[in-house]
Amino acid sequence: MSLSHLPPDSSVAPHQQDSPSNAVTLRINASEHRLTLDNRVTLLDALRERLGLTGTKKGCDHGQCGACTVLVDGERVNSCLTLAVTAEGREIVTVEGLADGDRLHPVQQAFRDHDGLQCGYCTPGQICSAVGALAEAERGWPSHVTEDLAADVAALDADEVRERMSGNLCRCGAYGGIVAAVLEAAAESNRGAA
Repeated sequence: MSLSHLPPDSSVAPHQQDSPSNAVTLRINASEHRLTLDNRVTLLDALRERLGLTGTKKGCDHGQCGACTVLVDGERVNSCLTLAVTAEGREIVTVEGLADGDRLHPVQQAFRDHDGLQCGYCTPGQICSAVGALAEAERGWPSHVTEDLAADVAALDADEVRERMSGNLCRCGAYGGIVAAVLEAAAESNRGAA
């Protein structure tokens, strides 16, 4: 007998009848979370809908605005384009995991000091992206506008920051404050390293 002759189960939506799920352990902000997830669930939806970590925002849901940016193993990713099951065993950091108790992360503090917040919807993604971008520059990863491709550390100026942050959109137009904040955080990091 072929399956096509069986009556449909009307209590389950057609797309859920053969939903492939797996138990996964996600390490987020230094805490482990054991979840059973449909393999098609994005990291963004797992964070927001299953774990209540709503700091990460759902913007375009197509990887174009950067509002959902988180850090995975220190590198920035669009969590709306990342399947949660692929993040198992990796270190995930959301905006909630950046501060040290009541002490803001230097990038968070710089955003506050330079008024890079405005409506705030894009801010979590902007901050996570800035943290990742600063780490990339420290590792010497060039951007499209980097002039010295052989440098061990990519020098940051306003053009570099704009290019490195170009995947994050701010509809309020807080870009001036955001660029100033990232440059301030970079300078703070350099003072700490000296």
